Amino acid sequence: MFASRTNWNFAENRLTQALAEHRRNGHALIDLTLSNPTEAGFTYDQPTILSALQNRASLQYEPAPQGLRSAREAVAQYYAEKKSPVSTEDIFLTTSTSEAYSYIFRMLCNPGDEVLIPTPGYPLFDFLADLNDVRLVRYPLVYDHGWQIDFPSLERAITPLTRAVVIVNPNNPTGHYAKPQEQSQLASICEKNNLAIIADEVFLDFSVDGTVGTTFAAQNTALTFSLSGLSKICGLPQMKSAWIAISGPEESKQEARKRLEIIADSYLSMNAPVQHALPRLLATRKQFQAQLLDRVRTNLVALDDRLSAQAVCSRLVCEAGWNVILRVPATRSDEDLALELLQKQGVFVHPGHFYDFPQDGYLVLGLIAPKMDFAEGTRRLLEFFSN
Repeated sequence: MFASRTNWNFAENRLTQALAEHRRNGHALIDLTLSNPTEAGFTYDQPTILSALQNRASLQYEPAPQGLRSAREAVAQYYAEKKSPVSTEDIFLTTSTSEAYSYIFRMLCNPGDEVLIPTPGYPLFDFLADLNDVRLVRYPLVYDHGWQIDFPSLERAITPLTRAVVIVNPNNPTGHYAKPQEQSQLASICEKNNLAIIADEVFLDFSVDGTVGTTFAAQNTALTFSLSGLSKICGLPQMKSAWIAISGPEESKQEARKRLEIIADSYLSMNAPVQHALPRLLATRKQFQAQLLDRVRTNLVALDDRLSAQAVCSRLVCEAGWNVILRVPATRSDEDLALELLQKQGVFVHPGHFYDFPQDGYLVLGLIAPKMDFAEGTRRLLEFFSN
């Protein structure tokens, strides 16, 4: 009765089961995987956000496959402030970056075609690929005093079925930006092989160490789709507003626009209240980002202070984003280690294999937990390794 593309393994993993049992038993928990900004204690400009949703124009239905011009102009202004101008005609609004991926996969790929994705990387791609009948092929990121794209491996992964390369800028969870020279090299490879670039830039604004991230919307060598939205840059995942910004050779852009317009029209326009509110919602981002970056940087300083007092664990370089990666003794699997930390220390972390780390010895911690929780959670975590 059911499609084979949905034949997933529905069994809960051991860590999920243990977490549910921990909560059922009422045990105290410090969650160092927190990623929902609306639950992290940040202050939002409530009057602006709520009043923005009360626009009378929302009572009128105006079908617009690309999205309302006023909303697209606000997105264009966002890129203009980054000195990477994007025409409103090259912007498509979607309800989420997940929907944006689906639009692009459907436009570029026949069933069974391939898309290259980075590893380590975010696990959501597997489900999106299944739903769109796309096969994922992984290319590695390598670490040597910082992260880099392994270009020789990426090029070897290209086959006649390859249609696009996904780049997450900055990457989740490694937190590294694709540098301008890497962007240029990737664009040259894609141009040579007639591939598109799909640049996921939801964390682009969150530089932790002062590194300035460059958007892929600035390059014009290969056909490129830059994705972002309110979920991360404004801390408003509930508003369901994202976008695709198209850049690249004009002929390719024109063809992409025609195809995307029909796809978007087939799914009907995203909801009007958020479209009308988008300019004002987007304007709240600086207040939110200042709070989040203060939290992230403070938590990183606290972590580094604790790491400096021991010699067992270390952290990898983190340029941007909301996560940090700990290098820990690989005396057991990362999942076993995460289970022990939950059961013995009441601390919940993600094992590296959730993000396709190729070997054990890595834990992924979220950096937006309240400062006192983060300090206590990392104290318990490092205490575990000192025993």
